[in-house]
Amino acid sequence: MEFRYLGKSGLKVSEIAYGNWLTHGSQVEEDAALACVRRALDEGITTFDTADVYANTAAESVLGRALGDVRRESVEILTKVFWPTGPGGPNDAGLGRKHIMESIDGSLRRLQTDYVDVYQAHRFDNETPLEETMSAFADVVHAGKAHYIGVSEWTADEIRAGHELARELRIPFISNQPQYSMLWRVIDERVVPASEELGLGQIVWSPIAQGVLTGKYKPGAQPPAGSRATDAGGGADNIARWLNDDVLNAVAKLEPIAAEAGLSMAQLAVAWVLQNPNVSAAIIGASRPEQVSENVAAAGVRLDEATMRAIDDAIAGVVVRDPALTVSPDSRPGRG
Repeated sequence: MEFRYLGKSGLKVSEIAYGNWLTHGSQVEEDAALACVRRALDEGITTFDTADVYANTAAESVLGRALGDVRRESVEILTKVFWPTGPGGPNDAGLGRKHIMESIDGSLRRLQTDYVDVYQAHRFDNETPLEETMSAFADVVHAGKAHYIGVSEWTADEIRAGHELARELRIPFISNQPQYSMLWRVIDERVVPASEELGLGQIVWSPIAQGVLTGKYKPGAQPPAGSRATDAGGGADNIARWLNDDVLNAVAKLEPIAAEAGLSMAQLAVAWVLQNPNVSAAIIGASRPEQVSENVAAAGVRLDEATMRAIDDAIAGVVVRDPALTVSPDSRPGRG
């Protein structure tokens, strides 16, 4: 495993982070989830990402139990707040002070820890004054419940506004967590330059595009049994945008490129996002321990310019780049 600083902070994170969205507490039985976390630790992963909304808080509880016997100082735990949790009351979502202050305590209880390393705003809250949100985050940091703050899927303008307030409040705002992959590059034009200027690092999710970049989905064929595309609990919805023949035919062109580089398709995808110097870590998920080991092999891989050009040529017609696709809900979300 190799490690990178998270933005311009003094915090180091593992290049490969382990995340439990769509797995722990929902798709994967707890024994399998615990085995995946154990394998992640064995492979040198120290950075673990979760959120209170994942499986309506159950994912945090699973991760807390999985890390229960690990020296707390040896891992970095990241969680998030914004989406609805609990029964879905009027203040059970968003970035209002009430929800943030109650949510951090719930997350710490479920994670069985006194603090998280990074507490992240899971989206921008268009119904709450940003000053209120950042003041609440400042109190979380000053109380010792989080060392740093970060955001997820904020636009460049939102990041700039949040960063200005964070400086005034003297709290370290160090990261953004966007979707990013060979196929989804919407942060390149605006978010990455703003983050580089302000000292934020990216902790990217879905580097394998929900599994499409593994090559297991074939044009004109039914998705493999047990794959994310067959999961009615949310996995199928998230992967649907990629399951068309144009994308799958383009992805198939990556197979010889991966072979030439001595990598699996998944390793090539994870290694690709790590070539971006503003990316501090790539989050992987897993339902089986062997998936963790395969993806970890992408750590430290350096792709040469010819390989990077070949990747761009193979998928040129299906890459999504529109920066306007970094967006948060117009109104505070409710549950169902």
